[in-house]
Amino acid sequence: MLWFAELFQGESVASSILILSLVAGTGIALGSLRLKGIGLGIAGVLFSGLLFGHFQFAINHEVMEFAREFGLILFVYTIGLQVGPGFLASLRREGLPLNLMAASIVILGSITAVVISYAAGIEIPVVVGLLSGATTNTPSLAAAQQALADVTSGDAGIATLPGLGYAVAYPFGIMGIILTMLLIRVLFRVNTPKEAEDLRQKLEQGMEPLEVTNLIVENPNLEGLRLGEISLFEDAGVVISRVRHGDQQAIAHADTILHLGDIVLAVGPKAKLHALKLLVGKKTDVDLSAVPSNITSRTLIVTKKGVLGKTAHELGLRARYEVQITRVRRSGLELPVSPTLRFQYGDRVVAVGEPQRIEQIASLLGNSEKALNTPEIIPIFVGVALGVLVGSWPFHFPGVPAPVKLGLAGGPLLVAIILSRIGKIGPLVWYLPSSANFILREVGIVLFLSCVGLKAGDQFVATLVQGDGLRWMAFASLITIIPLVVVGLVARLFLKTNFLTICGLLAGSMTDPPALAFAGNITNSEAPTVSYAAVYPLTMILRVILAQLIVLLFMR
Repeated sequence: MLWFAELFQGESVASSILILSLVAGTGIALGSLRLKGIGLGIAGVLFSGLLFGHFQFAINHEVMEFAREFGLILFVYTIGLQVGPGFLASLRREGLPLNLMAASIVILGSITAVVISYAAGIEIPVVVGLLSGATTNTPSLAAAQQALADVTSGDAGIATLPGLGYAVAYPFGIMGIILTMLLIRVLFRVNTPKEAEDLRQKLEQGMEPLEVTNLIVENPNLEGLRLGEISLFEDAGVVISRVRHGDQQAIAHADTILHLGDIVLAVGPKAKLHALKLLVGKKTDVDLSAVPSNITSRTLIVTKKGVLGKTAHELGLRARYEVQITRVRRSGLELPVSPTLRFQYGDRVVAVGEPQRIEQIASLLGNSEKALNTPEIIPIFVGVALGVLVGSWPFHFPGVPAPVKLGLAGGPLLVAIILSRIGKIGPLVWYLPSSANFILREVGIVLFLSCVGLKAGDQFVATLVQGDGLRWMAFASLITIIPLVVVGLVARLFLKTNFLTICGLLAGSMTDPPALAFAGNITNSEAPTVSYAAVYPLTMILRVILAQLIVLLFMR
């Protein structure tokens, strides 16, 4: 059994993989345990790592660094792909209030840190480490260390202090965000399913649900006119899909001539259909979609790369194939068909026409469930590579001695948002099936937390029980809790912000992927990722700049 003992005590690749797997499995099991409905969730992996690290289960340093950073990249990159398509709409709708609240958390935390430094007599190098750890922001730690090196001419003794403060503060930095979420949920007796439904309805505001109506042509001014001459129809997002003249029913197209007594089937927003009714005539009980004919409707999936970014008109669906597209379902929403609506990968379109014609359209669009559920591998690695490049790009600001970088968390997140919004570049399609996105995201955050716990575990207990460790941790908890609770309560009490949005805001303001994962776990929703992504870029830049400014302005 010597080989078995060596496997746990060595630093081979096999040993590292074994220990990481045990930490991950144990942590996930720990997180699934619940007491009165409350559990650790994904944060259980962090505590599992701390436990293994405390009992000296170490892994190879290079393997740990790679697993931690690659896990973080996978997590934030898949988040970006998930929220990217709806990111700009969300930012336009509520981006300014969210970013103001996030900036308030960052500034209030920095002020708290400076006040603690003067009130408790803690050195600035320690305080910036506590600030970085309490807000779980590693790039700000690196920036502060660089600023310290410039100010102190590389004093080795001072250089170690931020790292010690960071190590003590980091575990509660994660737990503080989680506890704040739970506190707000308990204080306001939040019903998360109801919050999710309220948020969904809010997201759909301004995008009216589509309805179907059948109208009799009674306006004599429409007699003999072609549909293409009536701009109200498609310009307003209203689609006439079928026209019945006498006993004959046909697909509507631009050259279809209207006559008094004809029945038309229209699809569009309620308000637009009402305007159409005033123009055309009254509603009828005859439902053309239920009348037996050679016309049918079918839902098709856009999976062929050649049609991405094109409109129904550019593809000639109605002119060439005599098939009418009446609506498009995208990301759970029904979109009216307008001349500017361009197809994206995974769109589900409702096509109306003759069966053989619809088959032709199905072939044109792809309509492959298998293709939809098969992830494209090359775009994943291309996106990750671009994310690393962007995250490593230094930005220089006047008066700031160290360059600012988005880092391995910010770069991949920003790139994924942009690429998923674009959708397609050449042969590369940035679409990831939900199941593939979920598994990559969970593997990423589990790897990250496992490594963080293992790295801190061997010194965690000793740091707490010896010297100023407990005192530092107590002050760090104030840096974490005060800004989060103040802004969280203001957001809920006075601004009436949705709980799911608050969770993403709190996690994003701390640039904390584990807290975001926990938010998704307790809300059973992807909604927190939208507000997280909306505030992340500003928060990251502010934290890096403020950490350096504290060193430059208050270092004595």
